[in-house]
Amino acid sequence: MSTPSVPLRVALANGSFEQPGVTNYEILPDSSQTQAPKRVPGWRTTASDHMIELWHTGFNGVPSAEGLQFAELNANEVATLYQDLPTTPGTKLYWRLYHRGRQGQDTMALDIGAPGSAVEQRKFTDGNTAWGYYTGTYTVPAGQNLTRFAFRSVSAAGGNRSIGNFLDGVFFGTAPLVVLTKSAIPAGPLEVGDVITYRITARNEGGGAADALVLTDGIPAGTTYLPGSLRVLTGPNSGPKTDRGGDDQASYDAATDSVVFRLGDGATATQGGSLLNTETVPAGTTVEYRVTIDRSAGGTRLVNTATAQYENRLGPTAEHLTARSNEEVTEVRPAADLAVVKAADATTVSVGQTVTYRVTVRNTGPNAATGTVVADALPDGLAFLSAEPSTGAYDPVTGRWTVGGLAANAVATLALRAKATRAGSVTNTATATANERDPDPSNNADSVTVCVERARLCCDPCSPAR
Repeated sequence: MSTPSVPLRVALANGSFEQPGVTNYEILPDSSQTQAPKRVPGWRTTASDHMIELWHTGFNGVPSAEGLQFAELNANEVATLYQDLPTTPGTKLYWRLYHRGRQGQDTMALDIGAPGSAVEQRKFTDGNTAWGYYTGTYTVPAGQNLTRFAFRSVSAAGGNRSIGNFLDGVFFGTAPLVVLTKSAIPAGPLEVGDVITYRITARNEGGGAADALVLTDGIPAGTTYLPGSLRVLTGPNSGPKTDRGGDDQASYDAATDSVVFRLGDGATATQGGSLLNTETVPAGTTVEYRVTIDRSAGGTRLVNTATAQYENRLGPTAEHLTARSNEEVTEVRPAADLAVVKAADATTVSVGQTVTYRVTVRNTGPNAATGTVVADALPDGLAFLSAEPSTGAYDPVTGRWTVGGLAANAVATLALRAKATRAGSVTNTATATANERDPDPSNNADSVTVCVERARLCCDPCSPAR
């Protein structure tokens, strides 16, 4: 299945200024300076020297708001820090950030829009005792395929051009968008009794993290969950999971006949975790479980769709979202359970007497049987006299009773007459087969033993008379 059409993902690079790592603080080239061996990825500056200042948490007593590093907007001069991102007109984008003063009250502005004509969205003024946290949204206007997200220094306490406006934990981009793809292995068509492995991949094709991610998949009708088969193959917390619930991030719910996977970083036995976008986690996370095809599914199509619930936490309140996978369809070949019963009108006869066998073959379904054949060759000691099948024909040379088609719950019978030609114990077996798989081959055959006496002498235990 191909990924459905979605808005172009928007997500800042290096939003928390964690790269490159610094000790105390460093003033480094921006991302435009490709010749520099150590530069700040993602970010550019309007400063004439193209330099950006990064601090490590705790330097000069200032802790980071997120991660281990943050930026100072005023490096060697007053400037604007920005990223230009491809965007889809009409897309709703979310932004959030932390801002803090250095020597007192510092002010910066957030500008968003087309490069060269970005519009001020908001000003932020904060002191140097705590980080201020801010969020907002922006809808890309018509015709704007490239959007600048910029922080502009307005003023800083102390008046020093190289001091002021700390910045951290920046996000600007699209909401999370979980895309589920599901496959069945093997693809089919399959037989009753076969095992199917269902594999589901969750990828976050959006910008922000998909939080509280929980994937649920109902066991398809006509199948039975195979205990102990839960796996998280890739992504956070990969490995086998339990199927009893309560002690791991995956469980089987017998009440709803479904499997539940709580996925992502920080997932627990009771709640889903966080799945970052495919820019960071390209493969997403993949899970699997197995089922056995039940007898009732013979000749049907198994249809299954997985669902994921997750949250967009970029705004002031969590937005609850749902993703659904493609519909996975598996064809199951017809199955026919043939049951054979064989009896004789007498279990003790004399040489020269006639034995009449009655063979019954019943198709207990679930589907019609085609090409039904009952092999019932007479053994040595019995000579064929006649056969009366209720349907089809009996060949005394091969001992094959060609029944043909046999509907579900239908019965066919064969009366087979033979003459006893020698004394001894004679065992005769009838075995039924058809083109379809038999879900219970244990009842496909039945045998009858007849004791043949000589001149009415007792055969004990059914051995030739002396």
